[in-house]
Amino acid sequence: MGERFRGKVALVTGGSRGIGRSIAGLLAEEGAKVAIIDVNEDALNEASEVFKQYELYTKVANVVESREVENAMKEVYESFGSLDIVVNNAGVIRDNLLFKMTENDWETVMDVHLKGSFNVVKAAQQYMVKQKYGRIINISSTSALGNRGQANYATAKAGLQGLTKTLAIELGPFGITTNAVAPGFIETDMTKETAKRIGITFEQLVEASLQGIPVGRSGLPEDIANAVAFFADEKSSFVNGQVLYVAGGPKA
Repeated sequence: MGERFRGKVALVTGGSRGIGRSIAGLLAEEGAKVAIIDVNEDALNEASEVFKQYELYTKVANVVESREVENAMKEVYESFGSLDIVVNNAGVIRDNLLFKMTENDWETVMDVHLKGSFNVVKAAQQYMVKQKYGRIINISSTSALGNRGQANYATAKAGLQGLTKTLAIELGPFGITTNAVAPGFIETDMTKETAKRIGITFEQLVEASLQGIPVGRSGLPEDIANAVAFFADEKSSFVNGQVLYVAGGPKA
């Protein structure tokens, strides 16, 4: 077990599976007390079992509902004594070409990624400003640069980059940094859904993706967790308002 985040308290939204769980796991391994909020109760219970050796808080909460976020944040602060690291990871996809995309497809993705992140950072900043310290990390995506069939998702992830840079300006004077990690192709349940949507096997999707990745492999959740940990580190205090593309090469 490492000591990098000893004495820190981290909250990860959507932290019960995939990238979120990997982030929560690394922060816990490095000494942080970790809180996970998620809408998936079964996945939360599974994560609780996986991380039972660590100090962990879990709660079923929807980031789109500000009151649920505020209540969870208050409980975390009162239970652990601070709130030092917040990772906006919760996300959904409703992929489709524009002419097939419904209003609900658009609104659902916007709500979870943008309204959800807004609710989380607004609730978190009051604790971070008070303690004059904080690390906010938003999970964007290479899709923010544009991706066929993801008009909603690409727009939301680009929006998160704008939010990141604005928060960096507003909250920086209070000892709070805000940065974003933009994953490329990562092997998760979400990319498996993408394979299903376009009618190919996941193995075929991985094979096709490798052609555009210079390092010759697809990404794994721990690759993103490592990038998040860099931004979350107390020593990264002069890194603020940045977007780090973690995609195995210089192009997304």
